[in-house]
Amino acid sequence: MTGNANFKFDDVAVLSVEAIEAPELVTSTDIDERLAPFYERTGAAPGLLESLAGISERRQWPADVSFMEAAALAGEKAIKSSGIDRKRIGLMVDSSVCRERLEPSSAVTVHDRLNLPSTCMNFDISNACLGFLNGMHLAGTMLESGQVDYVLVVDGEGTRQIHDNTINRLLAPESTIDDMFSNFASLTLGSGSAAMVLGRHSENPGSHKLVGGFFRAATRHHELCVGSLDGMNTDTRGLLEAGTEVAKLAWEAAGDKVGWFDMRYYILHQVSQVHTQAVIDTLGIDGERVPRSFPTLGNIGPAAIPVTLASIQHELEPGDGVMLQGMGSGINAAIVELRW
Repeated sequence: MTGNANFKFDDVAVLSVEAIEAPELVTSTDIDERLAPFYERTGAAPGLLESLAGISERRQWPADVSFMEAAALAGEKAIKSSGIDRKRIGLMVDSSVCRERLEPSSAVTVHDRLNLPSTCMNFDISNACLGFLNGMHLAGTMLESGQVDYVLVVDGEGTRQIHDNTINRLLAPESTIDDMFSNFASLTLGSGSAAMVLGRHSENPGSHKLVGGFFRAATRHHELCVGSLDGMNTDTRGLLEAGTEVAKLAWEAAGDKVGWFDMRYYILHQVSQVHTQAVIDTLGIDGERVPRSFPTLGNIGPAAIPVTLASIQHELEPGDGVMLQGMGSGINAAIVELRW
């Protein structure tokens, strides 16, 4: 460890990363059709979700699938893929933004669904869209200190309620074009789940080393995006500018960046085409090495990075570098380096 916001691990690795795609397809055209009365009344043009955000579709869970059940589905897949005995998992964290209650934690339901042992600590980590990377960092510190042998990080996100609430709000007779833009981010969200098993690199042949990374905070921007299941109120332009500012601050303050411009892939938080290009330009990385899941999955919050990583892992070869760049409302930013 190098102290505070910068961190480095000697013997931490990813054993498996898996994703579950929600089964119901919701296209941007579907949303536009539901908003047709709003467009007609205000004179607004449909198509912004696809033309501006670059999102043509996203997924949704059936109404009877909870956020915790979605997270557990991914967790089960990741455990089986890792090949480890679940009785050896010493910590399980749920990093989901979406939650159905204040207490108990979402983690206890996932813990029960996965039949994890009573010796497995479990709790939630909440940090907007950065939560999964916080979970990976916590896993590394626990593994490096010898407190646990394996860690499971899960995340389950759903959009049915927030989409319905946002659309109904815009269909109200008093809604305006300004309301459309302040609620725009809500309609870019997608549903899905992801999970990752981490352990010690030295004890798990073929695992993928978690090298290190850093976090940076710019919390003066904490009011730019405020959300709940009822909806999200977002200063879209302000959030974009502040986010790229924090990404630049983190990148420039990170110190030695030898090899950072030669990664096989750069997996950015999946928000929109505009956000993705802004981060590519700010960091000066090769856009051809940035895989994009948002066009067909939308913004899945903390699950976006592991979902995208899971989608390209079959293309990776031993020794390939992968950089994960996360951003969470608030604003917090992180960069995490993997060596495949």
